[in-house]
Amino acid sequence: MNAQNHFPKLHNAMWPGLVGKEPNTDHPPISLERMLDLTAHAEVDGHKFEGVDIFLFHPHTDPDASDDDIKRMADLIASKGLNVGSLVAPVWPGTVGDSSMGSAEQRAKFVLAVEKACRIAGILNRHGVRKYGIIRIDAADSPSHWAADPAGNTSKIAATFREAGVVAAAHGERLAAEGEICWAGMHSWKYMVQLLEEVGMPGSVGFQADLAHTYLYLLGYNAPEHGLLQPGHSPEEFDAAYRQMTDALRPWTIDFHVAQNDGSVHGTGSHDKTGRHCLADDPNGKLDIAHCAGFWLEGAAQRGLQHICWDGCMFSNELLESQQTWNTILAAMLKVRNAHGWNI
Repeated sequence: MNAQNHFPKLHNAMWPGLVGKEPNTDHPPISLERMLDLTAHAEVDGHKFEGVDIFLFHPHTDPDASDDDIKRMADLIASKGLNVGSLVAPVWPGTVGDSSMGSAEQRAKFVLAVEKACRIAGILNRHGVRKYGIIRIDAADSPSHWAADPAGNTSKIAATFREAGVVAAAHGERLAAEGEICWAGMHSWKYMVQLLEEVGMPGSVGFQADLAHTYLYLLGYNAPEHGLLQPGHSPEEFDAAYRQMTDALRPWTIDFHVAQNDGSVHGTGSHDKTGRHCLADDPNGKLDIAHCAGFWLEGAAQRGLQHICWDGCMFSNELLESQQTWNTILAAMLKVRNAHGWNI
């Protein structure tokens, strides 16, 4: 495989070892060190992952860890030949944060989660293991709760995001809101655009596009009024719909996840149902990964995007523990970079 492009850097997500995993079950959490090892050992034609994106919560990372503990984590990651890119702030109830459209106390906890993430980002930056990436957020509430007062709840989310954006900007960070059908006020491509416009901080609060999740936007899964595709659609109809969606969201997109989706939804443990991630080579996958990635990566370098990340959650531990899984994923990532990457 001829890797002519040096950017975007190729990262693997660490949170598939956590999301949907529950202790004392047949799918317990997989440790950060094990996820790092699986990532570091992946190789395709001499090419390897260059970094990881991490979730700042237990058991991988204590959001209140000391500076020295964070530096030790940084050293562990660097020892595997990896960098750190984007960080997932613990904004949800049960972590540090709470609903971004809840009470004043709940919304303050959301902002606190972003502040803690910014502190850790700063330590990683100064330690040298992190040179790019964003801090990921979402609404930390459900579309069903949002539906009780759509306009009012969107305004609350926007106000919380603005407050968090001010905190992030003060730390030299940008926030990216993860577009996914399970998040309040973010559960369709149109609602996502409306929210970002109401936040109105394009330099500080942008969008994180995930191939699997945004495919569900096209189908209008949680917002049929905004669906763009009908069953049995042609490839030409798909491209037209995909272009409409990406043209609306691309200007906001500052973080990008390579993924695959089979058009269904899935949830494990306490995680709300959302677009089902598939393996990169799943025969039921609906997306031509490299083709679809190109829509999002147009102008990516100009928006400050320097890496892309694989995201595949709620796989069985057996699949996650297989080294071949990560080699297959890395191969898909390389195809994306070869087709749509750049050199700086």
